[in-house]
Amino acid sequence: MRETSDVRRRRILAVVQARGAARVHDLAAELEVSVVTVRRDVEELARAGKLRRGHGVARSIVPVEEEPAPAEAAERSGTVALVVPERHAYLYEAVHGARAVLEEAGMRVVLHIAPQVQGAERPIVERVVADDVEGLLIAPRWRTTAAEEADYGWLAGAGVPTVIMERRPRPGSALHAVDSVCSDHWYGMHLAVEHLVSLGHRRIVLAARDDSPTARTLRKAFGEIAAACPEIDDWTVVLSAPDAGPDPDDRSAAPVGLAELLREREATAAVLHGDVDALMLVQQLADDGVRVPEDCSVVAYDDVVAALGSTPLTAVAPPKDEVGRVAAELLLRRLAEPPSSDNRPRRVELLPELKVRGSTKALSSHEK
Repeated sequence: MRETSDVRRRRILAVVQARGAARVHDLAAELEVSVVTVRRDVEELARAGKLRRGHGVARSIVPVEEEPAPAEAAERSGTVALVVPERHAYLYEAVHGARAVLEEAGMRVVLHIAPQVQGAERPIVERVVADDVEGLLIAPRWRTTAAEEADYGWLAGAGVPTVIMERRPRPGSALHAVDSVCSDHWYGMHLAVEHLVSLGHRRIVLAARDDSPTARTLRKAFGEIAAACPEIDDWTVVLSAPDAGPDPDDRSAAPVGLAELLREREATAAVLHGDVDALMLVQQLADDGVRVPEDCSVVAYDDVVAALGSTPLTAVAPPKDEVGRVAAELLLRRLAEPPSSDNRPRRVELLPELKVRGSTKALSSHEK
């Protein structure tokens, strides 16, 4: 039978008073509960004036006569490595979320930036594991499906508890059984299309990248959603920028001008991925005489800088900071589990939200 919070807090208080100080991470392991649960208990005990709460450490308010070694050990931090791609503002928000949780738990966070070359993550991970990190949070670039598949085997055997951030490995792959936290990008695309359809738009273009797992998921989701929506009369998918394909040096698949495509398809709305491409495309539309939202409603996908446009862009906002926070909590929970515990993998999906701004408007009756 699971013990009550009162009993658990009495046990926490007894341990802290006996040792002088104890790491939240260690208390969670000893009590066989999550770090989040212990953190909340420590906060309640601190509010009640029964102990003092430090940076990932609970300290006794009663003097302890024993040697100070336990308190010193309590403040000694383990290390977690964070690995994310170079020049990826979207994932940097997830890094900030993860860092806040890990540092509060008393962990040292070491950030590694993987350069924009295929296979860059593997030597980084091998090096940090050799340096005795306790755990790993990673968001591989995976510009192509082939690059993704090539990383499954070695990453699944990294040798330390690992959580994959903002990536959803192929079902049945070696990484299928590794903890992961990801935004539900299918739902995010559903929000974008549903919003445009609700405003009367029936002909929609998706201009999207095709050089990451998120981009590939969005392109696939848009095709499925648009094809299944009876209100949509016409839809198409193009690259959002000349370098948005899997091979940035191959410009043969460069997109046609968006204004030209909108006129050709008689489209009145567009979904644009990601934010920087979206802002540049909106400027190109203005240069070509297409006004947003008067002539074309636009929904951006990512919401990193979408609100900063001269016309603030309506955008789908994945929970980037929360992805990092939940991934860090999941890793801490994994680290706190005793070896004999049930080690079934956990796969978490978080829902994006739609932020409506000035770049979308309802069609008038004669425009429909």
